Amino acid sequence: MVEKNGKGGNLQVEEHEHHEHTDQISPELEALLHTDPTQGLSDEEVGKRKAEFGPNELKEVKKNPILKFLGYFTGAIAYLIEVACIISAVVKDWLDFGIILALLLVNACIGFIEESKAESALDALRQTLALKTRCWRNGHLVELDTTELVPGDVIVLRLGDIVPADGRLLGMGASGEETNAELMIDQSALTGESLPVAKKKGDVVYSSSIVKQGQQMAIVTKTGADTFIGRAANLISITTEEGHFQKIINRIGNFLILITVVLVGIILVYQLVHFRGTPDGAFLTVLGRVLVLTVAAIPVGLPTVMSVTMAVGAKQLAAKQVIVKRLTAVEEMASVSVLCSDKTGTLTLNELTFDEPYLTNNYTAEDILLYSYLAAEAGANDPIELAVRTAAEEQLPLLQNRTHKHDIPGYKITSFLPFNPDTKLTQATVINKETNETFKVAKGAPQVIIRLVGGDDDAVRAVNALAKRGLRALGVARTRKGSAEEFELIGMISLIDPPRPDSAETIARCRHMGVDVKMVTGDQLIIAKEVAHRLGLTRVILDANHLADPDKSEEEVTEHCIRADGFAQVIPEHKYRVVELLQKRGIIVGMTGDGVNDAPALKKANVGIAVHGCTDAARSAADIVLLAPGLSTIVDGLLTSRAIFQRMRSYALYRITSTVHFLMFFFIVVMAYDWSLPARLLILICILNDLATLVIAVDNAQLSPHPDKWRIGQLITMSIVLGICLTALSFAHFFTFWKHFGYAPVHESEPEEYRKLESVMYLHISSAPHFVIFSTRLAGYFWENLPSPLFAAVIIGTQIIALLMVVFGGLTPKIPFSQAIVVLLISFAYFIALDVVKVQLFKIWSFELTAAVVRTPARRKKLAEKKARKIQQERVWNSIDHIREIILKLKALEALNEVPKGEGQTIEDPEEFHRKEQEKREYEEVEGEGKDGLKKLDAMGSGSGADEKAAQEAKEQAAAMKLGDTNGINAPVSSQRPATAATEAAFNEKQGVQQ
Repeated sequence: MVEKNGKGGNLQVEEHEHHEHTDQISPELEALLHTDPTQGLSDEEVGKRKAEFGPNELKEVKKNPILKFLGYFTGAIAYLIEVACIISAVVKDWLDFGIILALLLVNACIGFIEESKAESALDALRQTLALKTRCWRNGHLVELDTTELVPGDVIVLRLGDIVPADGRLLGMGASGEETNAELMIDQSALTGESLPVAKKKGDVVYSSSIVKQGQQMAIVTKTGADTFIGRAANLISITTEEGHFQKIINRIGNFLILITVVLVGIILVYQLVHFRGTPDGAFLTVLGRVLVLTVAAIPVGLPTVMSVTMAVGAKQLAAKQVIVKRLTAVEEMASVSVLCSDKTGTLTLNELTFDEPYLTNNYTAEDILLYSYLAAEAGANDPIELAVRTAAEEQLPLLQNRTHKHDIPGYKITSFLPFNPDTKLTQATVINKETNETFKVAKGAPQVIIRLVGGDDDAVRAVNALAKRGLRALGVARTRKGSAEEFELIGMISLIDPPRPDSAETIARCRHMGVDVKMVTGDQLIIAKEVAHRLGLTRVILDANHLADPDKSEEEVTEHCIRADGFAQVIPEHKYRVVELLQKRGIIVGMTGDGVNDAPALKKANVGIAVHGCTDAARSAADIVLLAPGLSTIVDGLLTSRAIFQRMRSYALYRITSTVHFLMFFFIVVMAYDWSLPARLLILICILNDLATLVIAVDNAQLSPHPDKWRIGQLITMSIVLGICLTALSFAHFFTFWKHFGYAPVHESEPEEYRKLESVMYLHISSAPHFVIFSTRLAGYFWENLPSPLFAAVIIGTQIIALLMVVFGGLTPKIPFSQAIVVLLISFAYFIALDVVKVQLFKIWSFELTAAVVRTPARRKKLAEKKARKIQQERVWNSIDHIREIILKLKALEALNEVPKGEGQTIEDPEEFHRKEQEKREYEEVEGEGKDGLKKLDAMGSGSGADEKAAQEAKEQAAAMKLGDTNGINAPVSSQRPATAATEAAFNEKQGVQQ
C-alpha cells in the first residue's frame, strides 16, 4: 500500500475519456431523427418507416431438417460408398447392399444429432432482446412490442429496462424536461466492459444493454439487423464454412478415391476384355467381382471409427466438466496453436474487488475499509457499493460476528445521504458508541473528495497514477475530531476486476504446451494493459484501431494479430476479424468467451469455448462449454484432445496403409494370375478388422508437447511406403506357400483341397495389416508406449477368430493348425520389420522433403516463408553480434579510463598520457560505430514487417547489453541457435538446447 500526506491544490485529477465505438449514421437516416420528443411519430409515419426498415427483430432463417440430414451423405468417402451401394443393388448382392447402407446411415445419424449452431445461437440472441418498451406515439406515451419500433421513435429508458434498439440519448426526462443526469448502462455482455458506463446527452445506447441507474429519453437510430447486436447475429449466420476436420477427412477420401477408381477401373476393363465371350465376361458378373474388391478397399469404417473415438473423448472431457457440443471440436482442439480469450468473466472474475489503497494521516487499510463501509448504501445493487460491502464483510473482524445483517458493532448511523449524480458522493453521519463521538464520513469521486478536504496534491498524483493503470479510485474522508464540517482525507480505495486466481498459471501452462494466448476485450486499453501485466502477457496490447487501419494492408494487420498479446476496445466485428486473419495464415484458432459480443468469434473459431456463467448466445455459438469457472479446465481439454488426436492419426495411418496394401496386392494378383479371394472373405476382413479397431478410442496415447497437426503429405506418403513394403512382404508370403507348400492360386470353383492358398492368404491379409496398427500408434518404436491391455486383446482376439476359421473350415478350406500359427507369427514378424521402417521414415522426414515429393503451390509458398524467416533470424543474430562486440569494447575502454586520482594529482608519465589519448580516440571510434549500427537497425525498422521485427529484437538485445547483461543475452526463440561460440553456452543454458 502507499501512505503519503501532502497538501496543496494546484494539481487536478486527470479525466480519462471513455473510448467507445461509434456507429456511422447516413445523412438520409440522420434526417429522420428529428422527431418531437413530446409528440413522437404518427401512425402514418411509422407505417412508412416500417416498410423501409422492416420490423425491429432478428430475421429467422430455418434450414429444412430433411436437407440438413441429406447433407451428411456428402463428401469424398460418402460418394464412393454410395456408388458401391448402388452397384451392389444392381448386381443383386443384397448382403453387401445391407452392410454398406447401414454404415452410411450410422455415419449420417452421428452427424445429424449435433445441433445446428447457427440456428440455436440466433435463437439465444433473440432472447436477449426486450419484449416491451415505452414509446411516444401521436403525442401519447404508450407501451408497445419492441418489434414495432422504427428509426426516429422516441423511447423512455429507466432503471432495469433492456434497451430495445440502438438509440441516442436526448438529455430529457420521461416528460420532456431537461436533465443533466447520466444514465448508467451495463453493456458488459456486448462490449466486455466490467463496469457500467456513464452515458450523457448525445451518447449512443445499444440494444440489449441494461439500464442500471437513471432515466432518460432516447431516439431510436437503428433497428433489427442494423443494430450492434444485429450485426453480431449476422456474423453468426454467415459463418457456415466447412470444418477443419471435415476438410482433412475429404482430403484423405480424395486420395483413396483416386487410387481405388484407377486400380479398380483398370481391373474392370482388363476382365471385360480378357473374359469377353465367356460367362465370366458378362458385364454384371465382372461388375460384381470388382464391386467386392471396391467395398473391401474403401475405408467404410473410417468416419465411424473417427466419430466413436471422438465420442469417447467427449465423455472423458464431460467427467472433467468440459461439455462437447460438436464432436469434431475434440479433434480440432488438439491442433489449436492460438487461443483468443475474452477478458471480462473469462480471464477475470467479472466482479470489482479492493486493490492496493492510497492512505494518508497514518490511517490503515482496515480503517479505510471500515469508513468506506460506513458510507456504503445498504442494499444498493451498484457494483461499486457491492464491492465495498463485500470486501468489508470478508476482511473486517468487526463484521464477522454481528447479529443483524446491517448492524455495525460499535457504530450507529443516524443519517445517510445516498449517491446523487450531482454531488457524486455518499455521506453518513455516525456515532461511535464507545466514545460517543459524532462524525461524518464521505465516499465518492476522487475529485469531489479532494475538493471536500481542501485539496491534496499527493492524493491527486495517486489518483492519476491509479487511473493510468486502469484502476477505479474512490476517495474516503471523515470530519476531523472536534469539528462538524472540516473533513480530512483518509485515502483512496482502488477497485479492479481482478484476474481469476488460476488464469496466470493456466496461460503459462498453455504456452508451455505451445499454445499462444491472446486477450481480446472490449474494455478500455489502460484496463486491458493492467490485467495483461498481472496475467504475464508481456508483449504489446493494442487498441482496435490497429485492426481497422485503412492505411495498413491485410498482411500488416495479420502481423499485428500474431505478435500482439491482445487487443482492447474491440467490438464483435473486430474479434471476428482477429480470428479470421489468424485462420488465413493456416493457424488453428480457439476462442473463449461468455458474452453476446463473443458469439460471432466463438462461431468463427475452429474451436469456440463458452466459459462458466456465459450467456445463452455464447453457449449456443460455442463448440465446447466449460462448467467450472476459469480456464484451468482448458488445459485438461487440450491434453485429452491431444490423446484423442494421436489415436485418430494412428488409425488413419493404419487404414490408409491397409487400403494401399490391399489394392496393390489384389491389383497385381488379379492382373498377373487372375486370382482373388472370394467375396465373402473380403467382406469379412473389412467388417471384423474395422469393428475391432473401434477400441482404439480407449488405447494409450503418447501426447505431443506441441499442438498436433494433420500432415497429410507425410501421412499419405508414409502410408504408400508402408503399403508398398507390406505388399512386397505379402507376395513373399504368397510365393512361399505356392512354391514351397504347393498351394497354387486356383479358381474358387476348384475342389477345396486345391484352394488352401485361399485360407493362407485370407489369414495373412487379415492379420498382417491389422498388426501394423501397433506400429502406427507412435513415431518411435512400438515398445516405447505399449498399447492398452483391452486394445491389444481385441486386435489379437480378432486374428485368433480368423485363425480358428481357417483351422476348422466352413467359410474357407481347412489348413493345419501349425501352418495357421506360422502364418500369424510371420505376420507379426512383418509388423516388427515395418516398425523399423516407420521409425527411420519419421527420422528422415521433413516438410522440405514433403514439398520436394509433392510440390503444391501452398507448400512452395510455405517453403519460401520458412526460408525468409531463416534469413531474417540470421540478420537478427548478425545485428546482435555486431552490437555485442561494440558494447564489450566500450565497457573495456571505460574500465581502462577509470584511473583513480587524488586531489591535485596529475599524470606525469608522457607515455602513459599518450596511451590514454589513444584509448580515448579508440573509444570515440567504437562509440561512433555503435551509433551507426543502431542507425542501421532504425532503417531496418522502417522497412518490411520482418525487418521491423528483426530490428526490434536486436535493439532489445542492445539495451540489455547496455545495462550490463552481456553474458545472459536472450536469443530470439525462433532462431534456436547461438550466434557465436562465445555465447553458445549462455544460449543453451537459457533456451535448453543441447550443444
